[in-house]
Amino acid sequence: MDYDGVRIDDGSERTDNVNDYKVTCIDFIKDISHDYEAWVDYYKLPEDEDKKRRNGIRATIERTNEWIAKIAQTIKAVDVVMNDGIQKMAESTAGKPLEIGIFVNGKSSYTVAKAGIIDVTVKSSGRQGRKTKLGFHFKDNRFRIESTCGAYFDENNLPVQEFDLMDISIKLHAENAKQRDVISFTVTISEMENDIEFERRGLTTIVHIV
Repeated sequence: MDYDGVRIDDGSERTDNVNDYKVTCIDFIKDISHDYEAWVDYYKLPEDEDKKRRNGIRATIERTNEWIAKIAQTIKAVDVVMNDGIQKMAESTAGKPLEIGIFVNGKSSYTVAKAGIIDVTVKSSGRQGRKTKLGFHFKDNRFRIESTCGAYFDENNLPVQEFDLMDISIKLHAENAKQRDVISFTVTISEMENDIEFERRGLTTIVHIV
């Protein structure tokens, strides 16, 4: 695994049989969810927040495993969907203090699109008058993206200024995609105060090409 729990392909538990691999990964998602719930236990949160985070983790298990079973057609696609679910469980575990919305064709979190250049709408607002802006997922990587079709974000001319209310569109290039391809990406938002990052959160979305 890498720093945030996403599995790296090290050849372990590999099989050439997609259906066998699906079973392995569905079980893995269920197993690792207990680790995330243990972190929620550790935080000793107020009841409402505790429930919200656990519900987020459990909803992710169900939706991710449904996508692994029904949508992923290759071992690579299973990996993309599984890592998307791990990322989403981590986000639920950490909590979602910022108002962030990521939309593809009006849908969030689990979405569909046709091949081509896909418009991704990003909305956010800060707390207590703070502004928000596009942040970085990890070090110099602005976005986390994993796909079965070589998808990428156009990072030229990104609106990187601070916003009172962010409502922007970024371009996801999936011209090489075919039906049944999947793309998972994370957009990170920074909440700013006096030019200093006060808080940062990522929100992960998966796209099924239809």
